Amino acid sequence: MNPSAPTTKKKVSIGNAAALLIATAFVGQLLGFLRTKLVNGNFPIHGPQSTDAYFAAFIIPDFFFFTLAAGALGVAFMPILSDHFHRGDRRGIWDISASLMNFLAILMAIVGVIILLFAKPLLHYIVAPGLSPAQLNTSADIMRLLAFNPLLFTISGILTSVQQTMGRFFFYAIAPLFYNLTIIFSIFAFKGNIGLVGLGLGALIGGFVQLVVVALGTIGTGYRWRPGINWNNRDFKLVLRNLPPRSLDQGMDQINDVVETHIASRLGTGSISNYNNAFILSTAPILLVGTAISTAAFPRLNARLSQGRPDLFRRDFINILRAMIWIAAPLVIVCYFCRGYLARLIYAQGNIEIATIFGLLCAAIFFRIIYSIISRWFYSQKDTRTPLIVSLFTILLNIILAYSLARPRSYGIEGLAIAQSVVAAVEVVILMSIMLFRDQKLFTLYFWGGVWRIISVTGFSVVACFIMISLYPLGFHDRGVVTLGSKLLLISSVTFAVHVGVSALFDLEEARPVLKRAKEIIFKPVKVEV
Repeated sequence: MNPSAPTTKKKVSIGNAAALLIATAFVGQLLGFLRTKLVNGNFPIHGPQSTDAYFAAFIIPDFFFFTLAAGALGVAFMPILSDHFHRGDRRGIWDISASLMNFLAILMAIVGVIILLFAKPLLHYIVAPGLSPAQLNTSADIMRLLAFNPLLFTISGILTSVQQTMGRFFFYAIAPLFYNLTIIFSIFAFKGNIGLVGLGLGALIGGFVQLVVVALGTIGTGYRWRPGINWNNRDFKLVLRNLPPRSLDQGMDQINDVVETHIASRLGTGSISNYNNAFILSTAPILLVGTAISTAAFPRLNARLSQGRPDLFRRDFINILRAMIWIAAPLVIVCYFCRGYLARLIYAQGNIEIATIFGLLCAAIFFRIIYSIISRWFYSQKDTRTPLIVSLFTILLNIILAYSLARPRSYGIEGLAIAQSVVAAVEVVILMSIMLFRDQKLFTLYFWGGVWRIISVTGFSVVACFIMISLYPLGFHDRGVVTLGSKLLLISSVTFAVHVGVSALFDLEEARPVLKRAKEIIFKPVKVEV
């Protein structure tokens, strides 16, 4: 037996991995939420220290990271690592990961220099032409500090991809927490001296800290980095071939962010901040449910195909998809009905526009959660081209809708949210149609029957949430985490309890693990030492 081959004792279940990722993602989202809230509370929406400058500064660094590296780190990289891992070929994992790390590090170093030299023109001509000269200078200073963050994130991403393939999720899960904590610390450390620019310095330091935490996760894996790029490695060439479609896919998403920021900057001061605040609220449930569960499931789906078991791949995928639909339904209901509470939490002064934008993004939340696992159906089969082609179409549709709906005489800034929700739905429908064409056994009557029962249960959840909102409405003077948080907790708890309870009455299998765990907690005997 190969001593380096994977053993069953070291495997992590999807449930345990998902629980870890959801828990840490929840903490991460709380920190990200707190970070944005503190930025809003300590810096104005107008003037040279405007939060518009802060949000605009991150667009270009994020664009380069997600376009050039993020696509390789997950869907173009991990399925190939999985093949090596299940053959017990750890040396192959070290070779391909080192080659990819060195290649992308060189690429990202060049990107860093470009951002450093051309920060101001990139902002003025591409990202946010509506910024005032003072805001433009502030935003450019922040962007220069962020110039080499894509390099740091790329190295971290490759190391975590290796760890996830081996069933290690802990350091991948906790590393972003340190990034957010560092930025939060910088708000208070630099507010009285360099002001908003200090947040860029905090993000740079946070990138280094995150990398150190991720590197700790390689301890005990036998990971070996070596300089050089093995251009003759067949699988490294395969990653490079799969990278362009996924990079273009990610790049189109980032182009969409650039276009939205460009449009928002022309709709008046504060529009960038209002849209970004609402968008940050919308990404939280997507990351908590969609990204966390699909990330935990991805190695398992890869493993099923590596083992030559497409039947188990299909079964696992359908079970995960149904579970995500079941969880997403009450989550979106709470988001929509509690949009005012959430908007006031993130922006203490109260902002109706943030609440309106967020409410319009709720449909996008649901479909983005579903998309996160649907896309991995293709990526597990090393198909990055199909999602790319669909993404090219939907992003183009989004840009057209954004320009049409976000005109001052149309819906204004809310038009960007409407476009997002329409496009998210269209993308999921197209991809599911392609999946059904390729595998007629995938979406059976059993699956659709389960989905219909989930929809039926959701009707009761809507009624429960509406009643709770009526009993505990958002008051004009409601402020603070304690007041708003207690109402949110009460409303969401009742809504989810009704959702789980009615699901059990409808005999939905998704509710069984929740009820089983609840019974264990409630009825587990307590040992009393004498």
